[in-house]
Amino acid sequence: MASSEPTNSSQPEGQPGLQPSGEAPLTKSAAKKDAKRAEKAAKFAAKTAAKVTSAGAASAPGKKKEKTQEPEKTVEQSTTFVNTTPKGEKKDLSQPMAAGYDPIAVEASWYDWWNKQGFFSPQMGPDGKGKPEGTFVLPCPPPNVTGSLHIGHGLTVAIQDALVRWNRMLGKTVLFVPGFDHAGISTQSVVEKRLYKATGQTRHDLGRDVFLTKVWDWKNEYQERITSQMHRLGGSYDWDRVAFTMSDDLSRAVVETFCRLHEDGILYRANRLVNWCVRLNTTLSNLEVDQKKLEGRTMMHVPGYDAKEKFEFGVITSFVYKIEDSDEQIIVATTRPETMLGDTAIAVHPDDKRYKHLHGKFAVHPFVASRRLPIVADSIAVDMEFGTGAVKITPAHDPNDYDVGIRHNLEFINILNDDGTFNENAGERFKGMKRFHARVAVVEALKELGHYIETKDNPMNVPICSKSGDVVEPVMKPQWWVNCKPLADEAIQRTKAGELVIQPKQSENEWYRWLEGIQDWCVSRQLWWGHRCPAYFIRMEGKSQDTADSKNWVVGRSLEEATERAKAIAGDTPFTLEQDGDVLDTWFSSGLWPFSILGWPKQTEDMKNFYPTTILETGWDILFFWVARMVMLGNKLTGQMPFKEVFCHAMIRDAHGRKMSKSLGNVIDPVDVIEGVSLETLHAKLLEGNLDEKEVLKAKQGQKKDFPKGIPQCGVDALRFALCAYSSGGRDINLDISRVEGYRKFCNKLWNATKFAMLKLDSDFVPEASSKPSGQETLVEKWILHKLNLAATETNKQLTERNFMAATTAVYNFWLYELCDVYIEAMKPMTDESASPEMKRSAQNTLYTCLDGGLRLLHPFMPFVTEELWQRLPRRTEDPTPSIMLASYPTNDASFDFAEAEKTFDLVFSVIRTTRSLAAQYNIQSNVQVHVLTSPADAAVFESQCPTIVALTKGCKSASVVTDIKDVPAGCGSAIINADISVHVLVKGMVDLDVEITKMTKKLDLVKLNVDKIKKLTSVPNYETVTPDNVKAANVEKLRTLEAEETTLLQSKEVFESLR
Repeated sequence: MASSEPTNSSQPEGQPGLQPSGEAPLTKSAAKKDAKRAEKAAKFAAKTAAKVTSAGAASAPGKKKEKTQEPEKTVEQSTTFVNTTPKGEKKDLSQPMAAGYDPIAVEASWYDWWNKQGFFSPQMGPDGKGKPEGTFVLPCPPPNVTGSLHIGHGLTVAIQDALVRWNRMLGKTVLFVPGFDHAGISTQSVVEKRLYKATGQTRHDLGRDVFLTKVWDWKNEYQERITSQMHRLGGSYDWDRVAFTMSDDLSRAVVETFCRLHEDGILYRANRLVNWCVRLNTTLSNLEVDQKKLEGRTMMHVPGYDAKEKFEFGVITSFVYKIEDSDEQIIVATTRPETMLGDTAIAVHPDDKRYKHLHGKFAVHPFVASRRLPIVADSIAVDMEFGTGAVKITPAHDPNDYDVGIRHNLEFINILNDDGTFNENAGERFKGMKRFHARVAVVEALKELGHYIETKDNPMNVPICSKSGDVVEPVMKPQWWVNCKPLADEAIQRTKAGELVIQPKQSENEWYRWLEGIQDWCVSRQLWWGHRCPAYFIRMEGKSQDTADSKNWVVGRSLEEATERAKAIAGDTPFTLEQDGDVLDTWFSSGLWPFSILGWPKQTEDMKNFYPTTILETGWDILFFWVARMVMLGNKLTGQMPFKEVFCHAMIRDAHGRKMSKSLGNVIDPVDVIEGVSLETLHAKLLEGNLDEKEVLKAKQGQKKDFPKGIPQCGVDALRFALCAYSSGGRDINLDISRVEGYRKFCNKLWNATKFAMLKLDSDFVPEASSKPSGQETLVEKWILHKLNLAATETNKQLTERNFMAATTAVYNFWLYELCDVYIEAMKPMTDESASPEMKRSAQNTLYTCLDGGLRLLHPFMPFVTEELWQRLPRRTEDPTPSIMLASYPTNDASFDFAEAEKTFDLVFSVIRTTRSLAAQYNIQSNVQVHVLTSPADAAVFESQCPTIVALTKGCKSASVVTDIKDVPAGCGSAIINADISVHVLVKGMVDLDVEITKMTKKLDLVKLNVDKIKKLTSVPNYETVTPDNVKAANVEKLRTLEAEETTLLQSKEVFESLR
């Protein structure tokens, strides 16, 4: 069981700069009386009192020594916690605090109470506008309804809610809008897989309407599941404003945008090259295509083919085309031999003398007899030093060749059906073949004709669909496009003008690079799930029309508006309207998120009060997918940047640095970290997804390696704090669950420290109305108030700079190493029976101020445990604040500025550290007697701090102050702090004198060596004239300290020798 007193827990692995170097673990006071502790404990219920008394006895003088060196253990709960608080009601805290921290019990009920009380809603000023302190608006990046949240979403919530709660506590009007994204391709894909796995049916078997009903069912199920996870993570969202990208309001915004962009000439229809995913049967944006790098010949499996079939990639195949009416031939090469069936030209460089005589002539296609391939001269597409200097041109299936086709007015021949088979344009021999079967067949056919030259290794990138893993094909399709160039130019201009700040800086540089090279955006998707394009084909009776021709299309906010526009085009010709069956790219609706969630295109009160938003916090990996589109569309449609700042957080990887993947088994559900989960349950969850048997087996092996005993219960607060503590502006986070578990121990420390500290507050204690110092504070009180002020100043500074690692470190250090390890221990003599009422009252008020301020500092990172503990504290008079989340956040307070007191107590603390070090050096664990030798000027300060020195030194019996070396008892081990202060611990009769004399001799030799170095340094010519004054002063002080240490060592050695 954990002690009710604060204990020294080891710092979580990886927390930077926390443990003072060389410092031994701090311990409890050894000078307290059992009667006093029993009196305090009696004010609690009998069961708790017994535990408290027992814990107190463990540290009392003369009792069995407590094992303080062992890592702190959290309390094992003997029974499963059952929440009896009615939903939405405030938790009853009238019972005594539990023996130890139980995250499940602590986190229960608070969220529902916060939400029911309306604490998550923005608090407006008296005029109905934002409060004078400012307005802070954060649109939550909407998670996809494809599945549950993973640990990356946990990072998002931890960072965003820390900012939200911090700003709310600063007194601002705060709006944190939650929502969900329909995620067109991803959601349709996962539902299709689940449908086929369960029934063997495809969406086409069901039909559009029935299939969409199933997708809506999926959406509702997973939105509810994700909502529960968001509640569990403690995000203080305004749930009255929850949004969904396909809700009626947001859908109206999508239609308005499509129509307005078309009316402004920004959105247009064109038959252009797109990325086609055969597996998903839809177009993809460039950002949805991954490039798989191959170093040479690689056999790859392609989705949609037999599992045992593999095809050759990473090679280049050379073959010849015969020149028409000639015996000549020309050699070309390709990494995709099957595309030669769509070739419509051969390009050469105009200056290449080898081919000048062929300019204007034709080559003959070997498999399509009617097709003649012109030899065109193109200096852009051809490098005559590369290969043969001749390039086959397939305008309808290659981005570079597409441009050549435009320049030379070539024929664009599509050879690919949507399902990945070849059409009649590929010739009778290959018509109906699947594309990669055709690859093999074309090479064989070339060999039969004698046209084949060779195949050799060729490093290359293979375009892969990020959603399906299929090899992406460039194909020609009539689609809707957005001209992004003018939008990007405005985004660049406004960003450079300071309207948008992007952090970290690395992301800003990438921002400009991407916007400057932006291409038009294909927004059509051949899906059923999504916003159907509000575009209509005008089918006129008796006319042959091309669906690729934009003149035959109208757009409209409604069918009525589209009909009126169609009448103007058709005139008296009868017509019908056919709505485009395609839907819009998911990012088209997501790009409207910051203003569509506030009611745009209507000029709502939310638009007036909360737009533009304050910050967009998201992952750097979707800076272009999403953020750039929000900026471009926001500027275009609202005339303003949609937010003032973009903060890009890191990508979470596993402890080995690997990207999280379901097939690796390293994807972590944040709720599993919060509640804990067995390895068997982790294995079972793999079966809920769409992994095949081999992938499940591989994932199980990964889970067994990473989590052999499952994932321990850590709680929300520990998880949130850990994720923030990892965030310092880097690109990646290698998440180690053991570090999260370490912060659970920190929560236990908070619990026990607060529980023990409250024993020091009388049952009728009421804190002073103001936290301002009374002027009667002791040195250590001034020191801890100053440290609280420094922690508040540093935390606010780092949160402003978005350095969450530094912010959490500042709060962590204050709680663990200053409040718990120093002040709570040092105040014990100030609250025992011998202390005056005035001193006791002052110490109690200081303790209360630090507990209250420390919990408020910590709240944005650890909302649940801080609320639970804060609610147990008494309130200042006339303080009606109902919740810590509405309390004011500590900021710099000039009345807490005790810089001189800090310096003085730091000197006292140096004495304490040195005393501990000497006691450890001589292995003295009890009956420690320390004598501080100091100048008469400092004697009074150290004399007043003797009780503190005793309280903060393990096993210390007494402390005294002397001003003459002669008054230091014989037989002391000694150490120098500076030239004026030294510490002496009585070791006579406790050590081996010969061993200690040998140690002193070695130390003396080292000190003399350092003295000689400084004297030599200061005796060089021109030292006084060329050396800076600060360096000279430092050298003088170093020499004084070394000479004092030499004198002390000599005297100690003489004493030890006389005792032999």
